Amino acid sequence: MHYLVSGGAGFIGSHLVEALLARGDSVTVIDDCSTGSLANLSTVSGSTKLHIILGSACDDLVVDQACAEVDAVIHLAAAVGVKRILDQQVASIVTNLRGTEVMLRAATAHGRLPFFLASTSEVYGKLEKSPFTEGDDSVLGASSLHRWSYACSKLMDEFLALAYHRERQLPVVIGRFFNITGPRQSPHYGMVLPRFCAAAKRSSQLDIHGDGRQTRCFLHVRDAIAAVLALIACPSAIGEVINIGGSEEIAIAQLGERVIRLAGSGSLRQVSYDQAFPQGGFEDMRRRVPDISKLARMTGWRQQLDLDAMIRDCLALA
Repeated sequence: MHYLVSGGAGFIGSHLVEALLARGDSVTVIDDCSTGSLANLSTVSGSTKLHIILGSACDDLVVDQACAEVDAVIHLAAAVGVKRILDQQVASIVTNLRGTEVMLRAATAHGRLPFFLASTSEVYGKLEKSPFTEGDDSVLGASSLHRWSYACSKLMDEFLALAYHRERQLPVVIGRFFNITGPRQSPHYGMVLPRFCAAAKRSSQLDIHGDGRQTRCFLHVRDAIAAVLALIACPSAIGEVINIGGSEEIAIAQLGERVIRLAGSGSLRQVSYDQAFPQGGFEDMRRRVPDISKLARMTGWRQQLDLDAMIRDCLALA
């Protein structure tokens, strides 16, 4: 197979590109390197089966030409991280909405290419029910809180992808990622585990936003890639939305304590949301726990790497 991977120089994208090449596929990457880096692809940069296009998923001509040469599309390109979304509000919305529209249209025009759309647990919003299942309602905050624009734009991406599937027979699979982490994830956009690990390695303070009792479930990027590969090979996943996440729920303060224990250094510091996000427009989710039974049922996928393995991998490269 020849895959087009948008955002292929990013954190998740680069691991996916490596996995596809390792099994013998060819890959074309589109990435403007606004948050990704070609350094993420250094281990495979010499491959004759890898073609890199420095460009945007929002560029009609670039995407159209790329889709003419491939067998399937994996669309990962999107705005990254709460900090960036609050700092670059217009660009974040446009990147998510226009990029997905351009990719879907081109994939349809070139023979209805199989299409994987990377979505996010953010679309569940402030839903209090837990764990989150794919058919649950979305409960988003007020439009005056720009933090929810990311969730809204990704939810619209899902609506658009499913509309292309129903009306234009595009074979679409949607994966909702829950807190994917691991090597190459940057601490610069507010991602909590690489931020904690970088601080611990400096014997510095790990900033806990709010009271630290908000909980998350983390998944190693290698397990996430295994899930994506399983889903794109699963005919019954076409037209479906599937959670991709980990099974261990942990409070953020407890995560910080575990990082300090494994690093052997660092300390916790509580920081208010107003201090962490002085630009305003932020509101947090208290719990974010996925029901991953649909993924397991469809593909037989199982999580292989636990939270300590994720922390150790992040510490090794922090």
